[in-house]
Amino acid sequence: MSQLDKLKRIQNLPLVMRWVKEQAAILMPDRVHLCDGSENEFKSICDTLVDEGRLTKLNSSLRPNSYLARSDPSDVARVEKQTYICSRNEIDAGPTNNWMEPHKMKEILHPLMKGAMRGRTMYIIPYCMGPLGSAFSKIGLEITDSPFVVANMKIMSRMGLPVLDELQANDEFVKGVHTVGAPLEHKENDVAWPCNPNKYIVHFPEEESIYSYGSGYGGNALLGKKCFALRIASSLGRNEGWLAEHMLIVGVTNPEGEKKYFAAAFPSACGKTNLAMLEPKLPGWKVETVGDDIAWMRPGDDGRLYAVNPENGFFGVAPGTSYTSNPNAMKCMEENSLFTNVALTDDGDVWWEGMTKEKPKHLIDWRGDDWTPESSKPAAHPNSRFTVPISQCPTKDPMWEHPDGVPIDAILFGGRRQSNVPLVCEAFDWTHGTFMGTNISSEQTAAAEGKLGSLRHDPFAMLPFCGYNMGDYFDHWLSMEKKLTNPPKIYTVNWFRKDASGNFLWPGFGDNIRVLKWVFDRVNGVASAADSPIGLIPRSTGLDLPEGFKKESYDELFRIDPKSWLAEMQESRNYFKSFTRFPSRLTEQMDKTEARLNQVLKAKGQ
Repeated sequence: MSQLDKLKRIQNLPLVMRWVKEQAAILMPDRVHLCDGSENEFKSICDTLVDEGRLTKLNSSLRPNSYLARSDPSDVARVEKQTYICSRNEIDAGPTNNWMEPHKMKEILHPLMKGAMRGRTMYIIPYCMGPLGSAFSKIGLEITDSPFVVANMKIMSRMGLPVLDELQANDEFVKGVHTVGAPLEHKENDVAWPCNPNKYIVHFPEEESIYSYGSGYGGNALLGKKCFALRIASSLGRNEGWLAEHMLIVGVTNPEGEKKYFAAAFPSACGKTNLAMLEPKLPGWKVETVGDDIAWMRPGDDGRLYAVNPENGFFGVAPGTSYTSNPNAMKCMEENSLFTNVALTDDGDVWWEGMTKEKPKHLIDWRGDDWTPESSKPAAHPNSRFTVPISQCPTKDPMWEHPDGVPIDAILFGGRRQSNVPLVCEAFDWTHGTFMGTNISSEQTAAAEGKLGSLRHDPFAMLPFCGYNMGDYFDHWLSMEKKLTNPPKIYTVNWFRKDASGNFLWPGFGDNIRVLKWVFDRVNGVASAADSPIGLIPRSTGLDLPEGFKKESYDELFRIDPKSWLAEMQESRNYFKSFTRFPSRLTEQMDKTEARLNQVLKAKGQ
């Protein structure tokens, strides 16, 4: 089909046609290409990027139909300091988001966007977040001048001409404009990874629109991902009565063949993908993958909470992923994959830290330089990524793209905590579980800018992704209870607690099924639990422990120090003082937790 024939497809969609013409007049591209989402288009784009020296085609006998990109060293992560929620009123964005009056932001953006695509092709990407035809799903159009973004969006979303068939003449859609901000004014040769030091990632929630300028990095440029599926979608969900969450979704089946679905929220690089593709170490148990990053959840007619994964692919952190830590992720990326900022082996394959026990004798690192094991810098960037289709996942759940979603039986919240937080803890009720979600904190990761290793609060793992006032977001979570006659149970988990010598107390990875088993049995009402000041925890015989697991390790995993927890509650109070519209019901939860902790101290005579 010619480009002229493709463009005729949008002539019957006046809102789309008008918007595309408006953006083309501002951006001034040399060419316009409406993406059809075909395999031929994907191959043509990648082959052209290889010919231009902007992509490296990997060894086809080792990793078929796969490619490696190296970004500019300044463009390797989300740019949270330059990410804005430009709601009409500042209080609606809240204190955790950067805000600017919409008209003032547009005064900044318009000169930057004017002519930003000169010398380049303007790609129009019609895409659907969620299964086509599902009541859960939402349609977006992204305009971009990055062919690498087109290739990634082909994997990460349902993309192409069939999406346009879902739109009626006057249907609204989420509008996204992305440019690398590097016009080719005088037909000069392009660079391998065009970008601009001046970056803006801007969301206008009332207009349901997104503008991204200056970055080619996935989280900033793949507008269907964090920008749409979380920031814009969370605002839509608040208005329409559903939840857009930074959560994985898994199906867990016991040896008797009974299946339950769990959703889980973790900050980036805290084991989310590993849990989503878990290989259980308990015989007879099975874990299957619905999604590894984002969940859209709606109340069903039966009073349960149902979820879909709006994405079509995995955009995972490469370092630390191996056939030992996550064999299913490794199997996903054996073909048809895109890699960013990993190292290149001498035989044309990829490598990153943690992938193998032995380091290769020589590599080309993520900067394009020679690398040996004696090199002082990592071969792969800590935030290097793989983009792969979910359809290639050996553990994909049969219901992974069912239009009605899957029923959620339990929700898990977790961070990376070396002390204080027990291995698993069940909330007393939905309100207490919401309070647990507000208190998630984790060490800083390379997925965001900042100092590695420092502790940062990340309520619901949504701090960088909530598209409106987080006080209202907490209240929205509280309000969902009225819509659910059979709500999921809520838990916190912590795989990362350490002993006094700095060693991990819990083996993690495949042994995490032992925690999921306890949750599964709690949902069924067949596992007992002990009261604690912070929630319900397994009794000493409640967990199916690994063989030889020491009692002192178990005791430490579940040790709750009232004084440390009182200090943590005070720290939380101080943190939440910065929030506007913080729900009083959550303040009451802090009061109740402190009262229970003080009661324990009083009983001990302290």
